[in-house]
Amino acid sequence: MELASRFPLEIVSVDSAQVYRGMDIGTAKPSLAERKRIPHHLIDLLEPTESYSAGRFRADAVRAIGEIQGRGKIALLVGGTMLYYKALAQGIDALPVAEPGLRAQIDARAARHGWPALHADLAKVDPVTAARLSPNDAQRIQRALEVWELSGKPISELQRSASQELPFQLQAYALVPEVRVELHRRIAERFERMLKDGLVEELKELRRKFELHAALPSMRCVGYRQAWGFLEGEFGKAELREKGIAATRQLAKRQLTWLRSLPGLEPADRLAAALGREGLEDCR
Repeated sequence: MELASRFPLEIVSVDSAQVYRGMDIGTAKPSLAERKRIPHHLIDLLEPTESYSAGRFRADAVRAIGEIQGRGKIALLVGGTMLYYKALAQGIDALPVAEPGLRAQIDARAARHGWPALHADLAKVDPVTAARLSPNDAQRIQRALEVWELSGKPISELQRSASQELPFQLQAYALVPEVRVELHRRIAERFERMLKDGLVEELKELRRKFELHAALPSMRCVGYRQAWGFLEGEFGKAELREKGIAATRQLAKRQLTWLRSLPGLEPADRLAAALGREGLEDCR
């Protein structure tokens, strides 16, 4: 927001949770006042009952960036969904579309044996993908197994074969916390603030308004998944706090792993200097 007040920027969200309308507190979504002051894109695209994908994000982001450049401005992509950024930067193959019946079968297997067991099954057919996923990452394990069942090929192989040229050049900058203790303190403070601001009440309202269930991608988002368990009586408020903070720590750890794997990454403190130099064409 500070950079956008100093330079001709518009912000493009790279966040798989902020695409859902009504999910504001648990996604730390920028306020309406902030979005009015600085244009934001790819926020509030669909209802929590719907699904979004890396492929759809790529198409939406390319279109939004083109429109921003057409206005003579620079698109600043901001967010933590590393899979979405990878899909944009490196392309994504035409993966098979979701098959509800097969997903139901995978979910049933997980209910019987647990997601770690399915993670072990995935490691046998796609060790590359399994190595980068947590044994409890239900959504991505389900998708990887689904792609294997539908195509007979590992999702990692299909993603590697992607090669779609972008009509612009990307430059990546990262905020990488150096002090782990401080990161954990801020994560705890952030989640406690969400609870204070009404995360549970927000989810109650969403459940009243929509026909939601725990397996929806929107309800698997960190914070909402834990609040769902609390509302179902699976644990109390103290454990909700503990689980939410622990899940956010795990998410941050995965994000840092993704960041370290990205080529050509620069420290975030160089971004303002890049924007401030003569010839902003280099940043477009």
